[in-house]
Amino acid sequence: MSVTEYSLEIHPRFTETDGLGHINNTVIPVWCEAARTPIFEIFNPELDLHQWNLIVAGFTVAFIAPTYYGKSVTVKTYVSRIGNSSFELTQSCWQAGNKTAEVKTTLVHYDYSCEKSRPIPEDIREILASLNGEAA
Repeated sequence: MSVTEYSLEIHPRFTETDGLGHINNTVIPVWCEAARTPIFEIFNPELDLHQWNLIVAGFTVAFIAPTYYGKSVTVKTYVSRIGNSSFELTQSCWQAGNKTAEVKTTLVHYDYSCEKSRPIPEDIREILASLNGEAA
C-alpha cells in the first residue's frame, strides 16, 4: 500500500484554548504548517533553511466545527492541485471522528536568490501527484 496523504497527530495544549473552551482560531494554521513538514522534505530533504525553495502564496481556513482541548487532533494533508511552479495542499483537522477545519494552502517552488518561481522538477511532481488523498 502506498502513501496518498500524510497525517500528524496533535495533542492540543491548554494554552491554545480560548475563553469559550475552543482551540483558538489562530492555532489551526500553525498546526497545518507543522503537518506540512513531509512536503517540505520532498523539496528539501535536510530542511536546510539556507537551501529553502518553497514560499506560501496564500491560504484559506474553513472552520467547520469547534476543536477542543483534551482530545487529540489528526491533521491530514494531501495534494489537491499541481501547477507549473505552484501546488495546493488540502489539510483537514479531525477530532473524535469529526472534521473540524479544512485549510487550503498554495505553495510555490521558489528561488530566493533571484526572487522568482521555478518549475517543479519532474521527479518531485511525480511524488506530489501520488499524494492525492485517494485510498491506496
